Amino acid sequence: MTTASTRDGLLLVDKPAGVSSHDLVLAVRRSLNERRVGHAGTLDPFATGLLVMLVGRATRLLPYVPGDPKMYEATIAFGAETDTEDPLGVVTRLAPCPSRRAVMDALPALTGAISQIPPAYSAKRVGGRRAYALARRGDAVTLEPVAVRVDGWEPLAWSSDDSAVTECQVRITRGAGTYVRALARDLGRAAASAAHLLALRRVRSGPFDVCDALSLAQLRESPAVPRPALDALPQLPRQTLSPGEVEAIVRGIDVAATIDGARAALTNASNGVLVALAERRGDRWQPRVVMRSGLLAAHAP
Repeated sequence: MTTASTRDGLLLVDKPAGVSSHDLVLAVRRSLNERRVGHAGTLDPFATGLLVMLVGRATRLLPYVPGDPKMYEATIAFGAETDTEDPLGVVTRLAPCPSRRAVMDALPALTGAISQIPPAYSAKRVGGRRAYALARRGDAVTLEPVAVRVDGWEPLAWSSDDSAVTECQVRITRGAGTYVRALARDLGRAAASAAHLLALRRVRSGPFDVCDALSLAQLRESPAVPRPALDALPQLPRQTLSPGEVEAIVRGIDVAATIDGARAALTNASNGVLVALAERRGDRWQPRVVMRSGLLAAHAP
C-alpha cells in the first residue's frame, strides 16, 4: 500500500530581515523533519516577505509554480549609491537629493518593457563565474543590459528635507528577472541624483500573498502544516480521474483529456487531491509529475 505524506505540499513563509532564504529552507526542514524543501525565488538577506516553498515530493512542481508578476514594497534612499545597490554596501557616489517632481518625471521611462543592467552583486554569470563572486574579489564586473518588465510604480510615502526628497516608499510590480535594486539605482540616476534600495518587502508572488504566510517564529514554535500540493498550481485547469485512470497515471500511462489546456492538474475523484501534473499529447494527458498523496484512495486496503 502506498501511503500519503502530510509533508508533501505548499508552504508560504514570511522571511524576516537578516535571515537568508537558505536559512528558511533549513527551518522548514527542521520543523517538518523533511529533507526535500525548495523555494520559488530567493530574497536577499536584508529583504523581508513572501517565500513560496514546496515540501516533499511537491518540490518537483517548482518549475510549474506561477510567480509572475511579483509585487514589492520598497524604500529608496536618495543622495548615495552603493556598490551593492542596497544598505549593506559601500557608498560609491554622492549626489544632491532630487525634488519630488524629478522623481515622478523619471518613473515613466522605468515602466513597461525596459532595458536594465543587473547589479554587479547578482547571481548573473560572467565568463562562467557568478558576478557577485567576482565583485567580492574586487574584480571589475561588466554585465550586459537585459530586457525586463516593470508593470507599475505606486508611491506610498515621501520623506523630505526642505524641498528635496531623501526617501520614497513605493510599491513596485515587476516581471521575472527584474532587479528592484537596479530600479532604485536607475531611478536615482534618472532623477539627476543617486539612490540605493534601503528596504525591500515582497508582498505577492503570482497568486500568492504574504498575508497567508507563516512567520519564522511560528515555524519554530510548532510543526508547520503544508497546504495541499494542488494549491501550488491554481493556474491550471483540473480534471478528475476515476480509480482506473489513477492506476494508469501511476504507471506512466496517458489518459483521455476531457478539458482544454496545454497542461492540467489531474485530481483523484475519490479524495480531491492532486494525482499528477500532466501535459497534453493530442487528446491525451501524459503524466509529468506524479504525487504520492493523490494515490491514497486508489491504494487503500
